[in-house]
Amino acid sequence: MGSPGLKKAAAKMRDAGVDETAVEVFAHYYRLLEHGETGMIAEDTIEPLDMPALADVEVDEAAAAEALAATVVIKLNGGLGTSMGMDRAKSLLCVRKGLSFLDIIARQTLRLRERYDARVPLVFMNSFRTSADTLAALERYDALPVDGLPLEFLQNKEPKLRVSDLEPVEFAGDPDLEWCPPGHGDIYTALLGTGLLDEMIAQGYRYAFVSNSDNLGAVADPRVAGWFASSGAPFAIEAVRRTASDRKGGHFARRSSDGRIILRETAQTRDEDKDALADLDRHRFMSTNNLWFDLHAMKKTLTERQGVLGLPLIRNVKNVDPADSSTEKVVQIETAMGAAIEVFEGAQTIEVGRDRFIPVKTTNDLLVLRSDIYAIGDDFVLDQVATDVPFVDLDGDVYKLVGDFDRRFPEGAPSLKEATALRVRGDWTFGKGVTVKGEVELDEAPSAQRLDPGTVLGG
Repeated sequence: MGSPGLKKAAAKMRDAGVDETAVEVFAHYYRLLEHGETGMIAEDTIEPLDMPALADVEVDEAAAAEALAATVVIKLNGGLGTSMGMDRAKSLLCVRKGLSFLDIIARQTLRLRERYDARVPLVFMNSFRTSADTLAALERYDALPVDGLPLEFLQNKEPKLRVSDLEPVEFAGDPDLEWCPPGHGDIYTALLGTGLLDEMIAQGYRYAFVSNSDNLGAVADPRVAGWFASSGAPFAIEAVRRTASDRKGGHFARRSSDGRIILRETAQTRDEDKDALADLDRHRFMSTNNLWFDLHAMKKTLTERQGVLGLPLIRNVKNVDPADSSTEKVVQIETAMGAAIEVFEGAQTIEVGRDRFIPVKTTNDLLVLRSDIYAIGDDFVLDQVATDVPFVDLDGDVYKLVGDFDRRFPEGAPSLKEATALRVRGDWTFGKGVTVKGEVELDEAPSAQRLDPGTVLGG
């Protein structure tokens, strides 16, 4: 297998029972890393990308229903929400009226089946840390599993590597922290290695719709399914227009050398290209991480490439214990699933509304989701009832962790449907029925402050 570090890492993976396909994929990326590959995409090698909008596309209703019936829904559910202080599946977080992400996803799926009289299997890609919690939470939904397909498959795991010599790190305090997931690009390796890709094809399904479990806007919409089926594309990603809050995020572009659509992440952008990354007029579209692919095309390509799809490498440097900056620096080898768009000739993107992209990455996002910006209908699909989604920026020293955040909103989120921005500096606790209107900023005070029930801010 080559270098001593790679041999040790591969042996560690095999000893832990990691699938051989995943070991070979890891070895591929390790060699790239060893030879100095950074995965960087220079600005002078790409061009801006334009695309059609779903709102302008005609989709036949019968064809849309037929496409939905041939689709398997996969939710990426490997995250623990550690950045918000969680130590279990992030999707267990309560987001609306006592319902977690998992509750809403399950109910969205069951209602979708009823409405279109389609099986619409729901499958979760869990990590070794989220599997047990997730399956326990879903036990209450007896009708959720579909005969012939499992309710979950496991994301692979790989060793974290010491920055100094790229050998597997050792961390006696918590050996679990010696491992990391390979990024959500591992979905293709895991589908192949577990045999689930073959099972889906054998069951007669043609398409997969993949999205993050923390994005409740990502429902398997028949209209999008119909567009994708009629396009004949092997692979597609839903895109949204970038806003000011997305300036530091990744974007779509077209590679100058071969015309392929690519996805450039922030970690793949050189420092000298950061201004171009932030230019919303030049790079207008970003990925929702809602993607569609043809199961047969995916199987064919993976077989031809012996399981290595060849996604761009992401070299992610972190501490072995992410919560302790004094612990040893490690490299995590990662790939992004959306980067597969450059692998498939004829891959497409389509602009969708922001209502299909409601991710929760921080407690700022969580406050918006829990507020009256959105309503949940009988189909459990989020409906944006406010004209615009306000900008929310809560003091990171006070509100970053979910436990601290919940203590400061003991009676629920304030009304934000008439707000344009809410910035909170310092320690403020919100009483019941607080309303925010227009643009509001709460300044830091010498001591913790409390807003009385019914307080109206701004306006």
